[in-house]
Amino acid sequence: MSLEYPDDLKYLDTHEYVRLDDEIATIGISAFAVEQLGDIVFLELPEVGNIVTKGESFGTVESVKAVEDLKSPVTGTVVERNEAIIESPEQIADDPYGDGWLLKVRMNDPDELEDALTAEEYSAQVEG
Repeated sequence: MSLEYPDDLKYLDTHEYVRLDDEIATIGISAFAVEQLGDIVFLELPEVGNIVTKGESFGTVESVKAVEDLKSPVTGTVVERNEAIIESPEQIADDPYGDGWLLKVRMNDPDELEDALTAEEYSAQVEG
């Protein structure tokens, strides 16, 4: 099965993605990460108003196999978190790039994403 990596997103080598909408970054985890984790059973995310810092953990995703830190691709303030996915974390697998998003963050500096990977680069890294 070939996994999808939408071209309009930026990716991190730690398997988070970012969708940009002006200064708002929607953060989630890639289809590859979801597949590697297996059945996701628990999600811990920061509260709205919290500050996240690029490269640092902002929460955890727990599956039947492992607990993984979620790394923030940007520095900024959490403006929204996906309450539906916190309540039903297994649904991330259904639509990781749509309804399965995790956080929306108002970025301090969009230039922080200059070192992020394109879909092509990310795909080559995880499937190469």
